[in-house]
Amino acid sequence: MFNAEKTKNDMVKWIRDWFEENGRGCKAVVGLSGGKDSSVVAALCVEALGKDRVLGVMMPNGEQFDIDVSHKLVEHLGIEGIVVNIKDAYAGVVGELEKHFGTFEGQAKVNLPPRLRMSVLYAVSQTVNGRVANTCNLSEDWVGYNTRYGDGAGDFSPMAHLTVQEVKAVGRALGLPDMFVEKVPIDGLCGLTDEDNLGFTYAVLDRYIREGICEDEETKARIDRMHQMNLFKLQPMPAFEYEPEE
Repeated sequence: MFNAEKTKNDMVKWIRDWFEENGRGCKAVVGLSGGKDSSVVAALCVEALGKDRVLGVMMPNGEQFDIDVSHKLVEHLGIEGIVVNIKDAYAGVVGELEKHFGTFEGQAKVNLPPRLRMSVLYAVSQTVNGRVANTCNLSEDWVGYNTRYGDGAGDFSPMAHLTVQEVKAVGRALGLPDMFVEKVPIDGLCGLTDEDNLGFTYAVLDRYIREGICEDEETKARIDRMHQMNLFKLQPMPAFEYEPEE
């Protein structure tokens, strides 16, 4: 049985201890999408460090239809929030790549905005003496539903070992309103929900991760295939082991 209150308290202590060792006095810099993951991480950081040491960064690519949710989270938590629009940077990079390749489409184009956003977060972090929060959860990481060096990056990761259902439970333990915890997850890249992209629900995935049960064999095979294909994202970069001759 998942104990959300105890887990929340343990996470808050872990964040506090991590900052004491790796960034005493620094701010937590959190990219805010309006979804449950960034909302829960921001709330955890507020409880661990205080609202004055949490900075929320909103990074629309032009117009973002649901950015009001992020603004409401900033107001609810009482933290500072800034908006850095990546539209011009995105258009500039796409334009330059199209000069070389004629067209620039597919997954490389889809993954460009999250990588630009992570560059922005690190620029902000270095400007304010901060540490960048990773907001991924176990369910997303399990099937590679993140962008390497994009939303998959960060300095500390509070939720990497929690499933989506567990993240939601922690959010409720933090007292976050349903509008933040239960918001339908949308990738913010191609307009589809996470579950549309994945081809199965998080509830099905979470049960398979925690209990090893997936009643639909086709879905089970899909999850296994995605997990195997994306394991490299979770592992340190392979490095050639050089041993000097004596």
